[in-house]
Parts: sequence; structure tokens; C-alpha cells
Amino acid sequence: MIVLVLDQATKYLVSTTFNLYDSKVIIPGLFNITYITNTGAAFGILQGAERWRHIFFQTISVCALFALIYVYKSARQKSTAFFWGLSLIFGGAMGNLVDRVRHGYVIDFLDFYLGDMHWPAFNVADSAITVGATLLAFHFLIIHRDLE
Repeated sequence: MIVLVLDQATKYLVSTTFNLYDSKVIIPGLFNITYITNTGAAFGILQGAERWRHIFFQTISVCALFALIYVYKSARQKSTAFFWGLSLIFGGAMGNLVDRVRHGYVIDFLDFYLGDMHWPAFNVADSAITVGATLLAFHFLIIHRDLE
């Protein structure tokens, strides 16, 4: 719930403070806040596919949320990394699903770069999903092996 609230609050703040495509330098040469919208998947994948995109992404998101609940309930060994990993992924998926249902797109604004090399813009939900996936990998590759 914390991830969902933080994600939606930061997206609201950016969308009401910036005009679309506005950018503010936070750390010169490294980090900007840049307000963009993403109608595709992660990093803009399927951005131009208008036809079934909304239904597809919303359906996939709901299925992923149910899958996360199933994985949590069926897991025999639950480490702290496992719990937090699933929780972060669930909260991040909810944050981006709320955007897709409300707007038809996801609001992104964290813009990291080095020189001319830009990482695709992302948001708090994407960050939570990435950290959560890392924690799950840690659980399954290291902790889970030690628990058996």
C-alpha cells in the first residue's frame, strides 16, 4: 500500500506541477525530473499499438497481480526477501495499473542519463518492481537454496 500511495502521489505532483515534456535538472549531467507519458509497456515497448493495447495491458496486470497472490500463498518457505520482493512488485504493478485504468497511459518522470546516454524514464512503481524482482532473485538463488 505504501508503494501505491507514494507512486500515485509523486505522479500527481509531477502531472500537476509540470507540463507534458517539461524537464527540470536536479543533478546536472545525471538526473532530471521529466514529465512524460508511456502508452506502451516497460521502456515504451508497444507504444504505437493502439488497437488492443489498453485491454491487453490491463488484463496482463490483473493476471500478474493474481499470480503474485498465488505465489505468496503457495510458497512453503517465505524469507524476508521473498515477502518484501512480492510486496514491492505487487505495489508497483498496482500503481501502474491505476494509471492505465485512469489515464490509458503510465506517467513517468525519473530521467537518468550520462552525457548523451539516457536510461528510459521511469517512476516509483517501476523502481519498486525492479527492487522487488531483485529481492525475489536473491531469495530463489541464495536464500531458498539454503532453506532446503
